[in-house]
Amino acid sequence: MRDVMRWKHAALLALAILAAGCSSNGKKELPPAELTDFKEEVVLQKIWSRSIGDGQGDIYNILTPAIDGEHLYAADVKGVVMSLDRNTGDVEWKKDLELPVSGAIGSGYGMLMLGTLKGEVVVLDATTGDIKWTAHATSEILSAPATNGDVVVVQTQDDRVIGYDAATGNQRWIYESTPAVLTLRGTGAPIVTNHLALAGLSTGKVVALNTSNGVPIWEQRVAIPQGRSELDRVVDIDGGLLLSADKLYVATYQGRVAALDLESGRILWQRDASSYSGVAQGFGSVYVSLATGTVQGIDERSTTALWSNDSLARRQLGAPEVFSSYVAVGDMEGYLHLLSQVDGRFVGREKIDGDGLRARPLVDGDTIYVFGNSGKLEALKIKQ
Repeated sequence: MRDVMRWKHAALLALAILAAGCSSNGKKELPPAELTDFKEEVVLQKIWSRSIGDGQGDIYNILTPAIDGEHLYAADVKGVVMSLDRNTGDVEWKKDLELPVSGAIGSGYGMLMLGTLKGEVVVLDATTGDIKWTAHATSEILSAPATNGDVVVVQTQDDRVIGYDAATGNQRWIYESTPAVLTLRGTGAPIVTNHLALAGLSTGKVVALNTSNGVPIWEQRVAIPQGRSELDRVVDIDGGLLLSADKLYVATYQGRVAALDLESGRILWQRDASSYSGVAQGFGSVYVSLATGTVQGIDERSTTALWSNDSLARRQLGAPEVFSSYVAVGDMEGYLHLLSQVDGRFVGREKIDGDGLRARPLVDGDTIYVFGNSGKLEALKIKQ
């Protein structure tokens, strides 16, 4: 328990430093950039809205909903889990687990998967919401578990990756690594394919494990810690991994954004960047929310920046998502911004939640789903 608390305190410390914008030279940091006017080209129309309990809560949770077929699943920080019709927002079922949920929500193969601050893994039946099984991990779980139907994989705050039998919850294997001395609060969600479990670690490494036994298939360092202080050397992979076809995309804090070959881990391209929220990909380009608040479009072929929009500086941006011909990204004041994929200019903006937007938006067809920090969940479409 002492070891777990040490890493938890380190994570909270790093987050506090990041949020406060402290600098080593003692200079006063600038406030979040004021929003500027622009010519609105795209109008978002609300289709439905639903309240999901207490939402993200008072600590730095990122509880991202999940879509599976015609259903949308969401959970709040106190363990309220809801299944909604994704087209209408109608509630199909609601369960109150009365658990401190901190990693949510994974879905697939008839299962819903959550993690808690107490290191519990909870798997529900997606049709009824009934608990199928629970298991215990080594420390708090700050991202959604993932599954391929055979194994459920979780990543813990102390950089362990654990595989559980999807049917019984029995632990099959555990991959252990030494975490960085200082980390941001959070971990990226693992990705599970038929034979690989992929995770980004606090040391700036990506690891691919055999889903059958947890044995590493490959490891790749994306960022190298640099600097004199431990804060300078933080290279967490917190924004999660993105898998598209045979490419794995990753961004690190104070490191790089890169594309890796899925089967070998070979770096296909890389570019200096610092992000704690993650990337999106589409039409031969990668889009990244930088830690500074700049949104950047990167050409995969040349690895050069197609455009950079720094008008959202210091607004604590969430992960971007591709929506139609645009890049959607939320900020600390609850605005959802739409940027052109071509040149990064603003084309639309909608206020969603006054408590802010932290979770990555979800896109399914012509609809974007946005989960605000207070628990407001909205479905929106582009007004024709």
